[in-house]
Amino acid sequence: MQVATVIKNAAIVTPTSVVKGELAIENGRIAAIGNLLNHGLTAVTTIDAKGQLVLPGMVDAHVHINEPGRSDWEDYQTGSQALAAGGTTSMVVMPLNALPARTTAAEFNRHRQIASGKSYVDFALYGGLVPGNQAEIEAMAATGAAGFKAFMATAGTDTPGDFHNVDDYDLYWGMQATAKTGLRLSLHAENAVLTDRLAEAEIAQGHTDIQAYIDSRPPMVEVEAVRRALYIAKQTGCKLHFVHLSTGAAVREVQRARQAGQDVTCETCVHYLTLTTADFKRIGPLAKCAPVLRSPEIQADLWHEVQAGHVDIVTSDHSPAPAAMKADPHNNIFEVWGGISGAQNNVDLFYDVGVKSGKLSVTQFVHLTAQRPAELFGLTQKGQLTVGKDADFVLLDPNASYTLRNEDLFYKNKLSAYVGRTIHSRVTRTLLRGQTIFELGRPFSKEPTGKFLTNDLRTEATL
Repeated sequence: MQVATVIKNAAIVTPTSVVKGELAIENGRIAAIGNLLNHGLTAVTTIDAKGQLVLPGMVDAHVHINEPGRSDWEDYQTGSQALAAGGTTSMVVMPLNALPARTTAAEFNRHRQIASGKSYVDFALYGGLVPGNQAEIEAMAATGAAGFKAFMATAGTDTPGDFHNVDDYDLYWGMQATAKTGLRLSLHAENAVLTDRLAEAEIAQGHTDIQAYIDSRPPMVEVEAVRRALYIAKQTGCKLHFVHLSTGAAVREVQRARQAGQDVTCETCVHYLTLTTADFKRIGPLAKCAPVLRSPEIQADLWHEVQAGHVDIVTSDHSPAPAAMKADPHNNIFEVWGGISGAQNNVDLFYDVGVKSGKLSVTQFVHLTAQRPAELFGLTQKGQLTVGKDADFVLLDPNASYTLRNEDLFYKNKLSAYVGRTIHSRVTRTLLRGQTIFELGRPFSKEPTGKFLTNDLRTEATL
């Protein structure tokens, strides 16, 4: 028997174990896994993975691509190249900070067309829930939305078409609309009144340094918002997903609701498991994000919840901006754009701090980064190295150390809070549906092959 491609000398990480042997690819899908070459299998192309792990490509369920409208922040080409170089093969793109934001079916279709032919990785798209657009929810679901996103924290600018947060009234009606689609509503859960007024108080007292920003977003603003959203969702029957939780206390609220029967999931991000408030003060504005980075004690508590299996997925929350927006010329951290560019180091850095540290097994790692996000967003061909799934995977050298430099980055703006950090593993190759889309030391192909993905878990009402 002959197949298109065989990965040999591989340590293949399946959902339950690490299999030593070969992985065969035919027609873009995984055809077989095991001791294949000794049983008469031949291949047109053979890739030697000696000394490396073969992992399912990451499904990054929280990525900000700023095209159209703010392509100078990040566009589909640069963002997807960074993801591919970091071992991600599928992304779920947030509905902001493009202009106009993706909050109508018409804009959803326009954004889909823009991404098609520009993305090097497969992509699914969120629709946005903003004040007054509840009537668009079902239409965006029918168009192929993977889910919906809303902000409980203050968001947006005065720029026409920008994304804005919802109050409890719009959240209530938006949850009812989302529940009819069967899709999840993902929430940035922070109490807007508390964070805004605490920030105003700090600024009024002349406190505009990093510690003041940290103090303006204490853990309670996240925990309170999670509790409130869970209660409203229980009344409406809406499936919830909480994005970028930064505290173990918030995760425990989700876990209690789940044990009581609610359909609710949550994520955290690589940076909350890697960086602390001390790192924020050392790195400066490049490490500003919301929720804020936490103390070592809170981070350790969050890790405990991850290890216990109470966190469903880990994402990047890649949120890029031009250098001028990450500068702090007036020594006022409140004026700096909040967001960390991190998508290119999803796999290697998280493997370093998670698996190499002994906190996670490699099967837990792939569950958090690939299998579970694919399940949550209905990407049924993604996330697992099993026969019949798409041949999306990454070769990771677990013993290759390197120090990240700005020139290593593929982002539109070559900025990262991780520059200067030595990472003790490295992505060497990424394949999408059996075709190499990234190889360390080689240029990208001029022809991106990423495809639009729909959520296969949509209800009949949306079809």
